[in-house]
Amino acid sequence: MKILVTGFDPFAGESVNPASEAVLRLPEAIENATVIPLILPTVFHKSLKVIEEAIMEHDPDFIVSIGQAGGRKEITVERIGINIDDARIADNDGKVVIDEPVVQDGPAAYFATLPIKAMVKAIQDAGIPAAISNTAGTFVCNHVMYGVLHLCHTKFSEKRAGFIHIPFLPIQTLDKPQYPSMELDDIVRGLVCALRAVVLYDKDLKLTGGKEH
Repeated sequence: MKILVTGFDPFAGESVNPASEAVLRLPEAIENATVIPLILPTVFHKSLKVIEEAIMEHDPDFIVSIGQAGGRKEITVERIGINIDDARIADNDGKVVIDEPVVQDGPAAYFATLPIKAMVKAIQDAGIPAAISNTAGTFVCNHVMYGVLHLCHTKFSEKRAGFIHIPFLPIQTLDKPQYPSMELDDIVRGLVCALRAVVLYDKDLKLTGGKEH
């Protein structure tokens, strides 16, 4: 069994990205699954091309993408990716994509095919804040979530995929103290718990993860 775990390079003027930092610190195996780390460019379409090539090379059972969500205080497991790119800032190739579909004529949205509630519970059981998120944004994180799920629905039907957002690192909030952060060791520990749940749970837990707004 294999898990392809992706993380983005730094963007928007940041010197680090907790996603790539955490992915590179994951163990080589979790339970009986080999972990394959992959660093992605924070670039529309190019990021998906890199992932598709890695899927074809490694033939993973699961694809779990990790992204930075500055402002969030928890590790958030995403429920849904939507078919829209609407960038507030430029990607790392300088492109600002506004109101364009991730996939032309693709469905409006895809739900994650991972056991998202089991993943959240596993992180919480380790004493690390975690929650379900119902929006992956409209930047490259959502682009990758939707795009990978589209690949799984159209080309790699036996594979399961999803997305996890993580907070800033403390070093990133020195100049923006109003933002929450999380230590890298805790992020890595939380991701290991989430990935263990991915391996162990064929079906998700029936737990509440909803919100009123």
